Amino acid sequence: MDGGNQSEGSEFLLLGMSESPEQQRILFWMFLSMYLVTVLGNVLIILAISSDSRLHTPMYFFLANLSFTDLFFVTNTIPKMLVNLQSQDKAISYAGCLTQLYFLLSLVTLDNLILAVMAYDRYVAICCPLHYVTAMSPRLCILLLSLCWVFSVLYGLIHTLLMTRVTFCGSRKIHYLFCEMYILLRLACSNVQINHTVLIATGCFIFLIPFGFMIISYVLIVRAILRIPSVSKKYKAFSTCASHLGVVSLFYGTLCMVYLKPLHTYSVKDSVGTVMYAVVTPMMNPFIYSLRNKDMHGALGRLLDKHFQRLT
Repeated sequence: MDGGNQSEGSEFLLLGMSESPEQQRILFWMFLSMYLVTVLGNVLIILAISSDSRLHTPMYFFLANLSFTDLFFVTNTIPKMLVNLQSQDKAISYAGCLTQLYFLLSLVTLDNLILAVMAYDRYVAICCPLHYVTAMSPRLCILLLSLCWVFSVLYGLIHTLLMTRVTFCGSRKIHYLFCEMYILLRLACSNVQINHTVLIATGCFIFLIPFGFMIISYVLIVRAILRIPSVSKKYKAFSTCASHLGVVSLFYGTLCMVYLKPLHTYSVKDSVGTVMYAVVTPMMNPFIYSLRNKDMHGALGRLLDKHFQRLT
C-alpha cells in the first residue's frame, strides 16, 4: 500500500489537551460558553450593521464581514471539539481532518486580510478625508473583499493539497482539540521539508506583507492625527482606530506565539496559543469593536429595543 492510500484510509484521534475526565468536563463547559458568547456577539454585530442605515459605510461593511468570518471560524472547530470532549469515540476521518485544516487556514487568512483592508480604510478616512467617499467606493470595497476571499481560498488549498502528500505511518493520536498544521506535520513520518518551506514562503506573503502594510498605515495615521490642532478632534480620530488596533494586536500576538518558531520545537504547550487565535480572538472581537464605539452602541440598542417591542 503506498503512502497516500495509507494516509487516506486512516483516522486520527483528537484526544484533546487532557485525557482526565474531570478536566475534559471543565474544558467542555468552558468552550461551550465561549462558543455561545462568540456566536451571540458576532451575530449581534452583523444584525446591527445590516439593520441600521447609518452604519452602511465601508468601515462597518468590513466589520460585518470580519464578524461573519469569525462566526464561520469558530463553527469549523468548536462543535467537533465539544463532541469529542463528551464522547468516548474521538476519531476524525482523514478527509474530515483535512477539511477542518483547510477551513482553519482559509479563515485565519481571511481574518488577516480583512484587518489589512480595514487599516487602509482608516488611513483613507483620517489622512484623505475629503476623498474618502470616492476612494472607498462600494465597487472598490467589494473588489477588495473579493481579493481577500480569493487569496484565502488559494492559501488554504495550497497547504491542504500539500498535506495530502504527507504519510502518517506512526501514531495518529493528536493530543489537541482540532486538526492544526504544525500538529499534523509533527505526526508525519515522511519528509515535510517542502510543506515547511512553502508554509514559510506563503506565510511571509500572506501575513507579513499585510502586517507591514498595517504598520505603515498607522505610522501615517499617527502623523496625521498629531497635526490636528484640536485635542477633541485628535481624540475622536484616534478612537476610530483604537478598536482596530486592539483586534490587530490580539490577532498577531497570538499568531506569533505559535508560528514564529521552528517546526521541530513545536509542542503541545504551544496549543494554548492556537486556542487563543482560534477561540479567544473571535470571541473578543465583538466586545473590542463595540466597547467604545458610540455608533455601534446606538445600533445595538435600537436593534434590541426593536426586538423587545415585537415580543411585547
